[in-house]
Amino acid sequence: MKKLATITLLIILAAATTVAHAGAPAKGRTLLLADDHDVLYRSGTQRVAGIPTRHSEKALIPSDKDWEMLIGYTSVYRNPQTGKYQLWYQAYAGGRGGDRKLKCVVCYAESDDGITFTKPELDLFPFKGGKSNIVLDSNAGTGDRYCASVIVEPNDPDPKRRYKMAHYDWSIMNGKDIPGVQVAFSPDGIHWTKHPGTLLETPYGRYVQPPFSDEDPYVVIPKTEKKPEQKRLNYPPPMMSDVIDVFRDPINNDYVINAKMWIDGPDGGGAWKNVVGQTRSKDFIHWSPATILIPFGDDEPFAEFHGGATFFHKGRYFALLQKMDRRFDLQDDIELAVSADGVKWERPFRDQLFLSRSEKGKFDSQSIWSSTPPVVLDDEIRFYYGAYNYAPRDGIKVEASEKSGIGMVRLPLDRFGGVKPVAKSDQITLVKRPLENIGQVTFKPLDLTGVTSITINADAGKGSVAVELLSEDGYRVRGFSRDDAVPLKGDSLRHRVAWNGKDLSQLKPGRYMLRVHLNNATLYASSFN
Repeated sequence: MKKLATITLLIILAAATTVAHAGAPAKGRTLLLADDHDVLYRSGTQRVAGIPTRHSEKALIPSDKDWEMLIGYTSVYRNPQTGKYQLWYQAYAGGRGGDRKLKCVVCYAESDDGITFTKPELDLFPFKGGKSNIVLDSNAGTGDRYCASVIVEPNDPDPKRRYKMAHYDWSIMNGKDIPGVQVAFSPDGIHWTKHPGTLLETPYGRYVQPPFSDEDPYVVIPKTEKKPEQKRLNYPPPMMSDVIDVFRDPINNDYVINAKMWIDGPDGGGAWKNVVGQTRSKDFIHWSPATILIPFGDDEPFAEFHGGATFFHKGRYFALLQKMDRRFDLQDDIELAVSADGVKWERPFRDQLFLSRSEKGKFDSQSIWSSTPPVVLDDEIRFYYGAYNYAPRDGIKVEASEKSGIGMVRLPLDRFGGVKPVAKSDQITLVKRPLENIGQVTFKPLDLTGVTSITINADAGKGSVAVELLSEDGYRVRGFSRDDAVPLKGDSLRHRVAWNGKDLSQLKPGRYMLRVHLNNATLYASSFN
């Protein structure tokens, strides 16, 4: 098992080198400033997080059905041809339905604009004899099913598999109740067929030491007069757990699940803290052994990651880390992590949360469950998320003040993070007077062959941006210097770069360095067309 996991990780690392590198053709690319992967160096600057804004203080999709005592984990898809939105979410009904299979289910909603959603009345899984929007039930195992992570591939040659769902559930296998990664397929996102069995097993049972190699990790503890029968599957880490998010990696052509994973504690006992783990597949059925992807480092002792929904966008992998505070019941905020290859991750925004809980009383004031993929529109990116305003308690009646729902936040296109000048640069090496709100970013060499236009995503509402070109060796290019640049002012996702008397068609083909001068402005991205 260990040897296979090592080989798998080496394959992932090798494949990840296909990500665009410095010197690669720039045409058609967008360089995001969420990290410094494309930056040679920058001076007099600081990094800032892109913070999305809530669409509303109220949930777009409230928990207003009898089977929706608590709703969360969600996935969304927008059809690029019709603009129609399809959204799947987990609903917890507890014992309301009288059927163990309906205790925790997947529900479906749809919308024409991504704002106003309807819950269609379907005959697939009646609840108390009436219609519902439930599209997938559970297997009624020892524990509950979780998550509703869906990806849509309209061009899959098998029309029955164009919608794919990964989730956590339980199945009887060889007489044992085994939880873990399970999948389902659908032609339309409504009618689902479960693939049989657990595809990647996960452990359950806490605080026990790892088993010996000659022991069966599956243990059944007989019931007593005081306790019911207990079952335990004591696999040592790294093993996946019950918060599952799937995405398609376009660089390596893999299906990838990044999920919650337990690691052992200081005394060696299991299920101590959550980190983010990963498994990969080529066919959505056969999954690689799990590896630890994003551990926690010098975070507070009470902090851990309850999940890491991941997506790929314009050359970068982003993870929405559910950062849990264990001092309180299931308090989660969202931190943005960034990776250039999907294997090595950076956390540049630890102190600037991507999405924080609302104030007390709102539907998302207790826990936020990040989900992917986001919906990318012309000028914004929409993130849909599930949330609670209370800590769930199994079997206890929900009070009127206790709410859950699906919300949405908007991020201006490509503004995951940016770079802006520091307030003052007054190092002794500056021969002139100290510089205030002045900085520059120099990108690694880029092949500008065929590039006819450059646009800058920047907020220069209180200042200006000037762009110049340097040779691959760092010399200024005549006619394309900062003094020749037309100043860019205002806040725009697409400032068009221009030079007085020059255009890119007059530039000799080859590799150049882009230098962006910032005067009280924030740079988020640069695009080459």
